[in-house]
Amino acid sequence: MPELPEVETTRAGLAPHLVGREVTGVTLRRKALRWAIPPAIARELPGQRILAVRRRAKYLLVDTAPGSAVLHLGMTGVLRVLPAKTPVGTHDHVDVALDSGRVLRFTDPRRFGCLLWQPAGTTHELLQDLGPEPLSEGFDGDYLFERSRGRRAPVKTFLMDQRIVVGVGNIYAAEALFRAGIAPHRAAGRVSRERYARLATAVKDVLAYAITRGGTTLRDFLSPDSEPGYFETELLAYGREGEPCTVCGRALKGSALGGRATVWCGHCQK
Repeated sequence: MPELPEVETTRAGLAPHLVGREVTGVTLRRKALRWAIPPAIARELPGQRILAVRRRAKYLLVDTAPGSAVLHLGMTGVLRVLPAKTPVGTHDHVDVALDSGRVLRFTDPRRFGCLLWQPAGTTHELLQDLGPEPLSEGFDGDYLFERSRGRRAPVKTFLMDQRIVVGVGNIYAAEALFRAGIAPHRAAGRVSRERYARLATAVKDVLAYAITRGGTTLRDFLSPDSEPGYFETELLAYGREGEPCTVCGRALKGSALGGRATVWCGHCQK
């Protein structure tokens, strides 16, 4: 599933082609993706000018005066801006036509993505209880330390809780914990303030760097310009079970944690 850097890469790729453009029509080839597509999408968007393209957690918001289209890529979703006459494929479920003669096309083979509507002045229920953005000033070691007190859940599970901080998925949680030298199985409440400061910095660093490199290339994800991300070749922990640690040379360990593959160094991470 695309994580925060992949979604941010998509946002940055789409924004220059969408912001300031007028929506001339909406074509819905399915009534539902993961959830039913609200009728307001086809009713409210045509005739509106796109004011901004934003990201909140792993959701993209396309803002217009009456409200925002809320999109999630799910496991296999891809958004592209294409010439209007581009042939429609089997899994091309939504077209948003623009006055530029192009369309914003949402392709999703598995249909785990979503297209929803957020009226202006409201917050969609999926976005209401989300934690701070990891690259914001409000996310730091003190925040993590205070939120973790008394928690017995593994620190990796804690870090991936969207109510604590948004957008830190399995790949980047593993990478940040490796860089901070914290074992993923350690209870969140047993991590010191000093170590949380290192972890918050590691989260910011790994996400920011991944964004500059286009995110990680996952099996079904391509950025809007059809170029894959390049960060995958630089992963230090995720997907490297049994390979030598880049710090100490010992074999990295692997297990399942919360149903997700987890890789760490038993020597460097405590």
